[in-house]
Formats: sequence, C-alpha cells, structure tokens
Amino acid sequence: MGHGCADYRVPVPSRPSRRLSALAALVAVVALVVAGCTAPKNQASPTALPTSTLPSGGGLDAFYGQQLEWRTCDDLQCASAQVPLDYADPDGERVTIALRRSTATGERLGSLFINPGGPGASGYDFLDSFLAIAGKGVLEHYDVVGFDPRGVQHSDRIRCLDGPEMDEFTAHDPSYDTDADIAHEAARWAEVGKKCLEQTGDLLAHVDTVSAARDLDVLRASVGDEKLTYVGFSYGTDLGATYAALFPTTVGRMVLDGALDPTLSADDVTVGQAKGFEGALRAYVADCQAGASCPLDGSVDDGMRQIEDLLDRVRAQPLSTGTDRPLTQALAFTGIAVTLYSQDSWGFLTQALTLALRGNGAGLLQASDVYYDRDPDGTYSTNATEAFWSINCVDDRSDADPAAMRDQAERIEEVAPTVGFFFSYGGVPCEDWSVPLVGGLDDYSAKGAPPIVVVGTTNDPATPYAWAESLAETLSTGVLVTHVGEGHTAYATGSTCVQELVDAYLVDGTVPEDGVRCES
Repeated sequence: MGHGCADYRVPVPSRPSRRLSALAALVAVVALVVAGCTAPKNQASPTALPTSTLPSGGGLDAFYGQQLEWRTCDDLQCASAQVPLDYADPDGERVTIALRRSTATGERLGSLFINPGGPGASGYDFLDSFLAIAGKGVLEHYDVVGFDPRGVQHSDRIRCLDGPEMDEFTAHDPSYDTDADIAHEAARWAEVGKKCLEQTGDLLAHVDTVSAARDLDVLRASVGDEKLTYVGFSYGTDLGATYAALFPTTVGRMVLDGALDPTLSADDVTVGQAKGFEGALRAYVADCQAGASCPLDGSVDDGMRQIEDLLDRVRAQPLSTGTDRPLTQALAFTGIAVTLYSQDSWGFLTQALTLALRGNGAGLLQASDVYYDRDPDGTYSTNATEAFWSINCVDDRSDADPAAMRDQAERIEEVAPTVGFFFSYGGVPCEDWSVPLVGGLDDYSAKGAPPIVVVGTTNDPATPYAWAESLAETLSTGVLVTHVGEGHTAYATGSTCVQELVDAYLVDGTVPEDGVRCES
C-alpha cells in the first residue's frame, strides 16, 4: 500500500504556526500601504533505558544504548543523536539528528516529543512556539523535546537550490496544456532532483517517513523513556501513525492533530486537500464580505470569481511589487493559501487582496515569502521546502501518465473550481526524481497500542476533517476529538476545549470520550 501523502504536499505543504505569527507582523506594514547556541554545558540523558525496551539484535545496540550529551542553548538544552543512514545496514554511514528541549518544571513524567508537520518543518525551532501554547501541566511534568527528522534543517540536511534558483523555481507558472508541456515541467523537476542529489548525497534516498519513525524510537530510548509520548501536527500525524504501526508496544500517550491517514491513495489525498482549500477560501470570502472593508463585492460566489479572475490576470501579466520580483500566479496563490491556515490571518489576506486588485502585488508576495521562509536579503532561512519535496518523493508518487493526470484534474476541478488547478498534475514533480521510491507500510492499524487521540477540525483546509475520521478508524485504538471551526489543527490554534482534553490526557492519562466535539 502507498504511503498516502504524495500529492498533499505538491501544492501547499503544512507549516508550523510560527509562520502565521510572521504573517501577523506584516499586517501593520501592509495596512500602511493600503492607506496610501552558547558554550556547552554537558548533561547526560536521565536514567539508563531498561533492556526490555531495546530491540534485540539487528546491529542497533550502539544506537539504542547511546546517551545524549545535553548542552545549554540560550535558556534551553540541545543535543545530537546518531542513527543509521540505512536500517538495513546499521554498520554503514550514520546520520546526525538534532534535538532541543525544555526541562520539566515539576515532577517529571518523561519526555514529550513534538513534530510540527511539513514534511520538512523544524521541530527544533518549533519548540519555542509549542512552549507558548502548551498547558502549564504539560510543561510542569514533561521535558518537551523538539527534533528535526533526518534531512531537516539542524539535522543532517537536504540541500538543493541556492537563493536565486529558489526564487526562480517558486515563481514559475507551469503549463500542462499539452503532453510536451507536461514533459517540460517534469524535466524541470528532474533537474531539481538532480541538484538535490548532488548537494545532499546518499542521505537523499533515505529521508522516508518509515526511516524517520525508526529514528524516533532511537530518540525515545536515548532520552531514557520506556514509552514514547508524542504530539504531532499535520504531517507529524503521519509520522506518529507510522511510529505506532512499527512500535505499538512502546507507544505511550500520543496525540495526532490535523490528521493525515497514510492509508489513503495519493489521488484521494489530492482531491481532499483541493476541496479543503476551496472550502476555506469560501469561508474567508463570506467573513470578508460581512465586514466593512472587503474588496470583494456581491455574493460569495461573486467573491470567489473575483479571486479566480485576479489569479488569471496575474498569470497573464504579473503584478509589480516595488521590488525586482514581480508577483506571478504561483506566488499569488501561495500568498493566498498560507493565510487560510488560520482565521487570525484573514485580515492580512483582505489587505493583500485590496492591494492586488489595485495592481500592487506586494502583500501577496510578502505572504508567499513567509511561507517559503525567504528573508529580505534573498536567502532562505530553512530548507523546509526542499525537504518537503524530497521526503514526499521517496514516500509516495502519483500516476504521472498525462491522460490519468488530466482525468484527475477534471475531478479536482469539480470540487475546487477556484483553486483546483494548483492541486492538479501532482504526478509531475516526482516522475523522474533522482532517487527511488521507498514507500510506506502495508498496515497502519497499530494493533496492541494504547488509545491514540486523533484531533480533527471541521473546516481544516490542509488536512480535511474526513482524514481525521478515517485515521481514527484506521488505528485500532483511535479516539476522535472534533474541533468545530476553521483553520489547520486545533491544539496549536487556541481551542480551549481541545487544549483541556489534550492536557488532561497527557498529564493525567485521561482518555477523551471517543467522538467528543469541541465548539470552542
């Protein structure tokens, strides 16, 4: 069975909440336009791990038995762990995994590992955001550990393009009108894959989610925990579900928020996400038109057509931005899509659309730059986008046959007439990728695991609610918590009800009632 998250990442990967905070910081700027580590201090991991939680044989004893040396990094602690590049060859090359943690302020229950999604987002960096949203009890009883999966940012990382090359690639407006056009786009992606392999080396073929989940078990052992306590957001739910399937007896308390179901087909994932963003955009338009300064007039359907017309015009004639980088259609869509992850960003989208409808693409370009982690000096502060491409191309690949992709594009257009184009032809990026497909698991039921809490938001654009329902069904012990509302994920976006349920589960072990619904 395929891994099930291939096309979900082609148009719009999930991003950590710190990017939305960066968007909020841009609001005041756009409003004006509209109006006219320290020296190391070593510390070993806590208690040695009981041998009952170590895998027997397989040449992995050195990895599972390692003790991490923690050093001070500002007011937190950092460490690095070693894992095998290839678990089939544990005596071969090694990969370094970066970790960062805050220590429990009270009686320690263990470590809580977190992953913000992507794939490709940095858990090492996300730790600061998580500490700001986590409940007091969680911080009191857990060492919270952010880590970067293999290939990501502070760990041994994927490298592909320099700043100017990334600018050119992300601004490109693809064409799929003919078979020759499709072949041209596939060749562009193949060139990116070639550069990734040249810059990254053998690691590129081993950044799959199954390997990352095996790494996570090594990390669990390395911090001295018998069971894994884990909170994963978005793609982090895929990583968590994969871990649970591989190691059901070492699952502790696990929360999967903004769920992906790894058993879904790539086509179903693509259609689901296109429909999700279409629905989120409609909700935004309705909210915008209910206000006093919305640039979209008429009905919600009228507003959606005005956005579609804007995207079409930008494709024909990119907008000026006050920089040497015009706003292309690809950048405009990214700028719109990133604001749909949180209702808190809708005000920014209104301001950016107001500018764009006046012929100024500066606001949407700024939002796109936030999404891609592009700094004003033209550098990219993370490798999240390159890791996103690379991880997904080894996890799963869609059918790249032109006829099959055209049929799927028609299906997508039916459920997402405004944004469907940007989710179509998902087989193109990985068709000629430079390393082979690795794939996922055949069984994700995680039989033998304790209750696993799955959280879904009813109008989540990036991971539609139906995926949370199906993941809870896929997991033999899945417990579904529903957040009725907008935005991507619930615990990370301030749902009081979800936070209380999750905190009680993590701290006290109180499993929520299956099917409970949170209205706030």
